[in-house]
Amino acid sequence: MNVGIVVYSQTGNTRRVATKLGEALASAGHTVTLEDVKLTQERAQGSRSFTLGPAPRLAGHEVLVFGAAVEAFSLSPVLSSFLGGIAPLDGKRVVCLVTQAFPYRWLGGKRALRQMCTLCEAKGAKVLGGEVVNWMGAGLDDRIARAVERLEALVRSA
Repeated sequence: MNVGIVVYSQTGNTRRVATKLGEALASAGHTVTLEDVKLTQERAQGSRSFTLGPAPRLAGHEVLVFGAAVEAFSLSPVLSSFLGGIAPLDGKRVVCLVTQAFPYRWLGGKRALRQMCTLCEAKGAKVLGGEVVNWMGAGLDDRIARAVERLEALVRSA
């Protein structure tokens, strides 16, 4: 299966999980492309003032994985803007990934995941599910590994 992973990762945390997912999918025989949502210039954390750079290529993938972090208890405004500006996804199968600093999903992770899923569905995508990875506390590598397993299973179910 041809899988496109598209992330916005200001600190590198979301990209770290996306990279591990890409490696797991590639090991399972999938063709994986990992691309970043880019900005034309640096952005201060929390700033709502930014300009998106050239968009990652979405065509040609059987499944898309979108990923971003929680900012102010919501989905990153960068990924929100990106998803709002893309062409319709018309039945494309999508999996969503959210990372957050706080140790509990209810501290913005669940909301950000719901926002991402809603934006994708508004573009006509079939959302297969998603995961939230909490960054604080012991056991981060285990949480990442479990999230990658669940995300990989969602992609396989496509």
